[in-house]
Amino acid sequence: MLLWGGQSFGEEWLSCKGKFKAAEVRYTSIAQVNIKDLKRWLNKAQTIQWDYKNIVKRNGRLEPLDAAAKRF
Repeated sequence: MLLWGGQSFGEEWLSCKGKFKAAEVRYTSIAQVNIKDLKRWLNKAQTIQWDYKNIVKRNGRLEPLDAAAKRF
């Protein structure tokens, strides 16, 4: 499973993937999935978001989205 902002979650079970903020965890069976961890990561994915839209404008530098920009 790949989480785009996963490197900023501060979770030891997620390994860095690529040069941006993505992180992953690999499962080989459904029995390995820890529902508690999964819920926590999905919650963090909603609250910790990065501005990928303007990454080219910033020459590859990622900035966190502010609270006002995250509202739907």
